[in-house]
Amino acid sequence: MPHIGKTQVTTTSRDEPEALSGKPGHLVAVSARSISKVYRIWSTPAARFTGPMLEASKRLLRLKSKKRTEVKKQSEGQSYRNFHALKDISFDLNKGESLGIIGLNGSGKSTLLQIIAGTLQASEGEVEVAGRVAALLELGSGFSPEFTGKENVYLNASLLGLSKRETEAKYQQIVDFADIGEFIDQPVKTYSSGMIVRLAFAVIAHVDADILLIDEALAVGDARFTQKCMRFLRKFREENAILFVTHDLAAMQNLCDRCLCLNEGKKIAIGNPKEVTEMYWETLYDNGQANPLSTDAVSGSGDNQAKKPMPGDSPVGLEAGFTFNSNTASFGNGKARVTNLELLDAENREPMRAIKGGENVSLRISAAIMESFNEPIIGFMFRNRHGQELFSENTYRWYQNKPCEALQNKKLVAEFRFRMPMLPKGHYSITVSVAEGTQEFHEQHHWIHDAMSVESINPTHSGLVGAPMDGVTLRSV
Repeated sequence: MPHIGKTQVTTTSRDEPEALSGKPGHLVAVSARSISKVYRIWSTPAARFTGPMLEASKRLLRLKSKKRTEVKKQSEGQSYRNFHALKDISFDLNKGESLGIIGLNGSGKSTLLQIIAGTLQASEGEVEVAGRVAALLELGSGFSPEFTGKENVYLNASLLGLSKRETEAKYQQIVDFADIGEFIDQPVKTYSSGMIVRLAFAVIAHVDADILLIDEALAVGDARFTQKCMRFLRKFREENAILFVTHDLAAMQNLCDRCLCLNEGKKIAIGNPKEVTEMYWETLYDNGQANPLSTDAVSGSGDNQAKKPMPGDSPVGLEAGFTFNSNTASFGNGKARVTNLELLDAENREPMRAIKGGENVSLRISAAIMESFNEPIIGFMFRNRHGQELFSENTYRWYQNKPCEALQNKKLVAEFRFRMPMLPKGHYSITVSVAEGTQEFHEQHHWIHDAMSVESINPTHSGLVGAPMDGVTLRSV
């Protein structure tokens, strides 16, 4: 992979991965230290043109004292501001590990990947990579639209370090993986976005890379090809390293060992994917006014964060039933507060003590109103122990045409009645929230992560979620 000088990106020989320092017993694939990227934003096109020229004259010309003062005054007259796309980002990525990078749009995710790939130079800091890097940074990146798919395979493979003979040996494997049929001999400008991703991913999957950098590219692929890519990535990370930028939190939690959350160019947290995702939800809903209602979220001070107890790490008491936990991580602006959560057997109205699947249940959420507001929404999210969302619901679509009143010092109670899906044996959690607005645009008043831990005792079901069967027949006809 091309890179831009030893002061910025240093590539270590594939035969010498030990050259990078890291945790004892681990081989570090990528080491990023104090990475910052600053762009100068000029106020006018004229200032953009004259400002750099004046600065260059100060550096290159030996001027008398009076002249230097004059140039300084002229330079100070130029109007610009510095935009920090990245601010002091440091982390290590080990061999055999996958690191997910999440954050709002504009948080610096793609900029960071481009610096690691060597296609963009950092303003400050240093990156070391051990081995061959293959990057899928943006749709069609590196493809010539006038070239055929076959010609682009050879072009990209050569840029990634393969000789013509090596590419010829792998060509049929690449074509089979991409599975775009006769389009392989057509110009890339005739391809759909999905076909471009298929071909680009097929190339990086067969160049014997040690490190893969993937920037949201799989989002445009169809479900069958995405699953093929995910199977490849799971196999690849067993001995190699992956940096994966995505907004698909389920894919990130499924694939990644750790997660890095960025916000406004700064590292907010790095660590367990489930815990970091909780912080991401907070930044997602924070409009600059919301204040966290608890502070026990993941600290972003370093790579090695202490692991918080996961939902279900402690046994759920079958005798006491599932209970509401108000002391877990939460955020919101405080106009309302969830005060209780109950999971009840719909028949006898008793608290559930275990889940078998197929039961008629009632999930009841109570919230106290601190300040009156319009269009209240109460909802829940059922997650597995890795933080993956299994199913969810809220009151919006049921009451969008007849909003309930949310009056100060009153209480709102939402009740959801449904048949419990079939879940594999294990521990799960329920996240709840009370908000204001619409399905698309709303403000979070109180969001509680893992407000209740529950346990499934179903010994037979496999898969993430199963549908309760009302009956099954088998007959010969």
